[in-house]
Amino acid sequence: SKMLSRRLLSALRPAVSSLRSPACANVFPASVSGARGLKSQPHGGKLVNRMVGEAEGKELVKACDGLTMELSERQSCDVELINVGAFSPLEGFMNEDVWTSVLDNMKLPGSGLLFGLPVVLDTNRPDLVPGKKVTLTYDGVPIAVLDVESRWKPNKAMECKKSYGFTTLEHPGVRMISMERGHTYIGGKLTGLAIPKRAFPSITPADTRAALPSDKDVVAFQCRNPIHRAHYELFIRALDAPNVEPGSVVLVHPTCGPTQEDDIDGVTRYKTYEVLKAELNNPKVHWSYLPYSMHMAGPREAIQHMLIRKNYGCTHFIIGRDMAGCKSSLTGEDYYGTYDAQDLAKANSVELGMQVVPSLDLVSTTEGYTTAEEAKAKGLKINKLSGTEFRKRLRAGEDIPEWFAFKSVVEVLRSAQ
Repeated sequence: SKMLSRRLLSALRPAVSSLRSPACANVFPASVSGARGLKSQPHGGKLVNRMVGEAEGKELVKACDGLTMELSERQSCDVELINVGAFSPLEGFMNEDVWTSVLDNMKLPGSGLLFGLPVVLDTNRPDLVPGKKVTLTYDGVPIAVLDVESRWKPNKAMECKKSYGFTTLEHPGVRMISMERGHTYIGGKLTGLAIPKRAFPSITPADTRAALPSDKDVVAFQCRNPIHRAHYELFIRALDAPNVEPGSVVLVHPTCGPTQEDDIDGVTRYKTYEVLKAELNNPKVHWSYLPYSMHMAGPREAIQHMLIRKNYGCTHFIIGRDMAGCKSSLTGEDYYGTYDAQDLAKANSVELGMQVVPSLDLVSTTEGYTTAEEAKAKGLKINKLSGTEFRKRLRAGEDIPEWFAFKSVVEVLRSAQ
């Protein structure tokens, strides 16, 4: 793990060193402009909205002269997030110069704004060339029109190395770029026609911002798995962090789009969140679902998640240990160090206008949840249940202790087997 972490930091060093501010690398300022007391401003200062009305949409589709492209689920997620402003300030898929700049230094050219990972549209089709308009469909339904501005064959090995720090197929992001994506990328502005129909509701950044309190800090909690007791304790206790104002709220904002191959499917995850939301019924906990396609990119994906949640109105972001990390599909070794994502997030939190709340190292004890440090100091017995044992009990219908998982969540997971 340490070896892989050192290799990763070496690969990412040009981007990290160009962004790190030594004076504020580990500082949580008492005040960040636009981030405390008021909702955070969108990334770049303006929330993008590329959606148009039905009449204008019909004219745009007509201008495509029948040229269409059916999107994959991953692609449809990117289209939706661009159109509703989750990727603000992007107004379309990146052209080659933007793709290169983000890979090289995590910056958008011109504005110099931070951006963690490229957002690109891939294809194998030769007819999608600059100057063309193409209707993008998902499940056969038109959801956007793309004005094709550029077309290029990417150096995928370089893209993987700079995005993930690795080029081996053992990494799920590398497999996605090299095996799922087409050989050509096309860029250009999007116009949104409709929000894709999904098994879960996805509330736009504008509507999410409108529903959040304007005078409180909003702490974002990102996850891609069902929420168990430790996760709950983590995001509830984040409201008591020293850099979070009293009376603040948390936005539980799970990604329900594609992730790595062995994760629980998005529909089942969504169902677990819904039963837990009803069970908790806590006015301090807001819920929304993000149609985002995970890269498992570790540190760079932490930056991506932060700027997305900034666009949704959040002021703080909880960074878990090994956030968005993954393991080698051959050796099982972690690709990223435990605190790599936290370090990169902290180094750039001031520039992003988002404060970081590092996750506590919580453990379950005979006296309830507490930090591992306090449990050790008090000599408390720590409850333990491995993920392997949990899955075994889940399959066998055996008892799962409530200190580990919520009963309502367990019931959903068992019904989905």
